[in-house]
Amino acid sequence: MIFRQLFEPVSSTYTYLLGCEHTGQAVLIDPVISSMERDLAEVRSLGLTLAYSIDTHIHADHITAALELKKATGSRIAAPAWDRLPCTDVGIEEGKPFQVGSIVLQPLHTPGHTDGHFAYLLGDRVFTGDALLIDGCGRTDFQNGDAETLYKSVTEKLFKLPDECLVYPAHDYQGRRVSCIGQEKSRNPRLGKERTLEEFKAIMANLKLPYPTFIDYAVPGNRQCGVCPSEVPDDLRKYCVQMTCSPQG
Repeated sequence: MIFRQLFEPVSSTYTYLLGCEHTGQAVLIDPVISSMERDLAEVRSLGLTLAYSIDTHIHADHITAALELKKATGSRIAAPAWDRLPCTDVGIEEGKPFQVGSIVLQPLHTPGHTDGHFAYLLGDRVFTGDALLIDGCGRTDFQNGDAETLYKSVTEKLFKLPDECLVYPAHDYQGRRVSCIGQEKSRNPRLGKERTLEEFKAIMANLKLPYPTFIDYAVPGNRQCGVCPSEVPDDLRKYCVQMTCSPQG
């Protein structure tokens, strides 16, 4: 398998490029509209053809590139069936492997950050979206989030994976790129160290985080598979303007 981890700096989002060496087909997990051209250049440089974009959830901090990628390349849009988005071509469900060439993703419904959140297990690694971050987790105070539900998603599904399973999150704000299940179980300050449910709920209830900067534009835009609303104010246009930085991977 061909694998690249790509970073979008405005929302600190990781996009993952997976390529099948046999068929030349590629998948982008959590692509960001502002880095679409960068990501497509990476796909082309590897001699791949984009077959699918796939999102872990309806994002609140950036606009997905799914729709624009489809317009540009003819790629199909895959997203959690839970969210019932009419713009998707394939609805992802737990228990139904998602296969592109030799790439076989095992979808895991991991609600709590959002009710329709999914993680994707691929061999020795898992793409955890916002459910499990490196030394952290996504917030639970919007989009039908719920701390108890997230706790169960992580402890009963993700933490049941092998300790050596690599954790590739949707975000990191300190330049970290990969963890593993064993590390998160042993030292994650919110969910590791055998935290109890009550301890976790208390932590999440006292985060006192500010209202998300881009959520009022990102969520409706992402319910359309990636439409940057025309009324975005000038100080937030950076979320929609194409970036020019080079890929990481």
